[in-house]
Amino acid sequence: MKLLNTIHSPADLRKLKKSELPELAQEVRAFIIDIVSAKEGHLGASLGVVELTIALHYIFDTPTDKLIWDVGHQAYGHKILTGRKEKFDTNRQLGGISGFPKRNESTYDDFGTGHSSTSISAILGMAIASKLKGALQKQHIAVIGDASIASGMAFEGLNHLGVTHTNVLIILNDNTIGIDPSVGALKKYLTNVKKGIAKDENIFECLNLTYSGPVDGHNIDILIAELERLKSVPGPKLLHVITTKGKGLQKAEENQVAYHAPGKFDKNTGELIHKATLQKEPPKYQDVFGHTLVELAKKNQKIIGITPAMPTGSSLKYMMEEIPDRAFDVGIAEQHAVTMAAGMVAEGLVPFCTVYSTFLQRAYDQVIHDVALQGLPVIFCLDRAGLVGQDGATHHGVFDIAFLRCIPNLIVFCPLNESELRNIMYTAQLGLKNPIAIRYPRGRGVTLDWRTNFEKINIGTAKEIKKGTKIAILSVGHIGNRISEIIEQAAFTKEIGHYDMRFVKPLDTDMLNTVFKKYESIITVEDGCKKGGFGTAVLEYASEMNFKNTIKILGIDDTFVEHGTVEELYKIVGLDDESIKKQIENLLKQ
Repeated sequence: MKLLNTIHSPADLRKLKKSELPELAQEVRAFIIDIVSAKEGHLGASLGVVELTIALHYIFDTPTDKLIWDVGHQAYGHKILTGRKEKFDTNRQLGGISGFPKRNESTYDDFGTGHSSTSISAILGMAIASKLKGALQKQHIAVIGDASIASGMAFEGLNHLGVTHTNVLIILNDNTIGIDPSVGALKKYLTNVKKGIAKDENIFECLNLTYSGPVDGHNIDILIAELERLKSVPGPKLLHVITTKGKGLQKAEENQVAYHAPGKFDKNTGELIHKATLQKEPPKYQDVFGHTLVELAKKNQKIIGITPAMPTGSSLKYMMEEIPDRAFDVGIAEQHAVTMAAGMVAEGLVPFCTVYSTFLQRAYDQVIHDVALQGLPVIFCLDRAGLVGQDGATHHGVFDIAFLRCIPNLIVFCPLNESELRNIMYTAQLGLKNPIAIRYPRGRGVTLDWRTNFEKINIGTAKEIKKGTKIAILSVGHIGNRISEIIEQAAFTKEIGHYDMRFVKPLDTDMLNTVFKKYESIITVEDGCKKGGFGTAVLEYASEMNFKNTIKILGIDDTFVEHGTVEELYKIVGLDDESIKKQIENLLKQ
């Protein structure tokens, strides 16, 4: 690491001879592999852009010149070269640096990115600001992948960029893969460009961008020469760079999906280090969804599966493998996914649209305008609901209950376990009059033998898990399993009742009436934000009916939760076992 150890900022990088940069690239790549192999994180994307990262900071005067990394999965090399090398081993850990670019972390992180396709709009905004302020020599660069540039928002940005006279350079990092392989007509077009068989007109030139490339993204000399040339080219421009995701680690190049975020691995061989398990584990909720969908779809020919670019993460891959003509990966296009599902319902199909909770935020208008307003019973399966851990604030699925329960016509359901997830999926495909959102967390369930027979769930009904005498705990979702354990292990077992409310909307008001009349105090528990959440819904109902019971809402306060392990974050927000137990004990004392 003789070269890397001399670099504490891009200014140090620019002191190196151009002939030394390939050696630096090897050192940066080895440094990333060494840290991520032990501490985990996003590997493949950052390995693929090491040479590009070095070239950009070598040619441009960062942070005066503005540089944005779309999504940010590929920004590890950028962080290492911009003064965060010494603390890079804290990446994604509680109190450590973020796994994504973050404005308050470094002056070199010009814009926070965690969701895709925002970079073009943001860099254009900065470029227009520079022009208005008279800073005409300042450069503005956005690096965006071939999967992200196919998103609607990226095209909105390109459409506007092409009619401005701003000093903006878009770097298209083309490696044919996001988290899963890229899909769609644009991918096919870019493949034809690389093969030299594309149609005469270049799509980016048609959008009034000066196009150059494709160039080898692992050849530093070529990159530096082209970036230096483009500095003096006026107006908006696009450089098409070809890279290999996982470059420099054979296993990561061979299995790019698995090595996007591989967990721990042997830094020398690349072999994954699987966590030893002494006993059989319950399934991941995403796999329960994926296998159940296939099971239902084989019996119901109207069932369709849709995901925006997450077939592996959501486990729609099982349906794509077994029933490919009825399972669709639409790319990074949540808005399109939702409205396409609405169109299918309008023609009598039964689409299951599986979206990560945090990404459904990107299609909020479509959920309201295209689905709920028209009363079209789209089935939304929201994976990664609740706190997701080390991806941090951009990825926690904690707002969905609040932003969904205010929408008319929409059912919101939170399964306690695998059986409830299967049963609500079964119920939904039988024919609902309203759209439904089914939210479940990242991680494993609680049942080994989870392939139970299907049972229909009556909409808007809760379940009494345990009777009590003084305090009723109302929970929604998987967190209710921990509530049961806390009650069983505590000395106050007989005094505590527990209710699996399941439906945030519609609430089981009959059950609530019984609970309010029987118990002195009520505790609501949810793995979402308090404001506007499930507890708020219960509080609203109590006010409407003039109940005077004490109500304590447990959830996530009005703040963005940072990154850390799920266990660490639950403790911070007061949803760990000990904190919940203390809340119960305090109420009993009162």
